[in-house]
Amino acid sequence: MFTASVIIILCYLLIVIFVFFYQRNLLYHPFENNYSTDKANFTYDEVSIPVSKEINLKAWFHKKDLEKKKTLVFFHGNAGNLQNRIYKLNLLKDFDINFLIVAYRGFSGNKGKPTELGLYEDAQSTLNWLKNKKIKDDQIIIYGESLGTGVSIEVAQNKKFAGIILESPFTSMVDAGKHYYFYLPVSILLKDRYETIKKLKNIEIPILIMHGEKDRIVPFHMGKKVFLKANQPKYFYFPKNDDHMMEYNEDLLEALNKFFQSI
Repeated sequence: MFTASVIIILCYLLIVIFVFFYQRNLLYHPFENNYSTDKANFTYDEVSIPVSKEINLKAWFHKKDLEKKKTLVFFHGNAGNLQNRIYKLNLLKDFDINFLIVAYRGFSGNKGKPTELGLYEDAQSTLNWLKNKKIKDDQIIIYGESLGTGVSIEVAQNKKFAGIILESPFTSMVDAGKHYYFYLPVSILLKDRYETIKKLKNIEIPILIMHGEKDRIVPFHMGKKVFLKANQPKYFYFPKNDDHMMEYNEDLLEALNKFFQSI
């Protein structure tokens, strides 16, 4: 007969095996749609960004003046589609910038399945597409949202972009995983690691960190640590009452405006 301790060990091993094979379903949520009823009040071209023979990425390109104005490239979080960011884009369009928002593989109807290396390839392909449009690095502002902060940090390393904005960043996916699954050997199990804090030393452009102190998904202390470890020039916006989905209110927009004016 199985003893209670053996049963507990077997159950634990089953949980570990399940998490190992199912982990990307726990991390990426392309079909979780919030804010899906928002209507766009900005003009944009829907463009297709080639990554491989099999994968083309859906993107929205809002253009004012590609030669004279900077272009913000928006890398979104781990859930939802492009429509879920309309409420942000409706306000970003009021700044004196162009912007491009791209959906990763597996999101917004794109082919492929999301992985860390896959998202890095998607982001780099997006930047290559802009380069083909004759947009120089020093005219590009990188914007990462949640999971997109890890993607943004990866592609911004050792580059001379105009600046980078991180909204609700994490120190690494290992740290985030340990926060949620403290009872599992996350460091061993995790496939997609997004080692943001280790890569910060390679970011030598102006950086703005935005993080709500009441974030219940990515703990605020992670965003604060990212700010403390970041190179100068660096700026922060840490509202006391914001959760993970930050309030796009006058204070946040003013923080963005000051950053845009500084670069």
